[in-house]
Amino acid sequence: MEKKAFIEAGRIVNTHGVQGEVKIEVWLDSPQFFKSFRRLTFAGGAEKKILSARAHKGFVIAKLEGVDDVNAAMALKNKTVSVRREDARLPKGAFFLQDILGARVVDEAGEEVGVLADVLETPASNVYVVKGEREHLIPAVPEFIKKTDADAGLITVHLIEGM
Repeated sequence: MEKKAFIEAGRIVNTHGVQGEVKIEVWLDSPQFFKSFRRLTFAGGAEKKILSARAHKGFVIAKLEGVDDVNAAMALKNKTVSVRREDARLPKGAFFLQDILGARVVDEAGEEVGVLADVLETPASNVYVVKGEREHLIPAVPEFIKKTDADAGLITVHLIEGM
């Protein structure tokens, strides 16, 4: 599967203070992971360097280059921000969810189950929505997800009766 050069990382939801800081809703694993990036990209390719970033109540408060007052920050409100894939430092075996959307899903015997259509984020764990002859909701836990090969676009699962 072809991987996109940019990963949607969040959305600027508001300003913070009067010095031009922005409050970002984080779509990555955590605000701490988000803070590891040094630049953000906006739709159209405009890029801004992150001068500082800190976690605050599940969000990231960031100071961006060229955003020096509340009016400049307000102009960015509701904009989606992306990060460059090449800037991401993922642990071995980790992947971005967007890299597995559309992946083929097979059971342990190699029988086709369907295609990963969506990932529902729930408090206990993510749930994979697999669409094939019928729709399957599969908890994304080791008991059911036996192997994920993001590069090949293939997920091997263990299904139980009623799943």
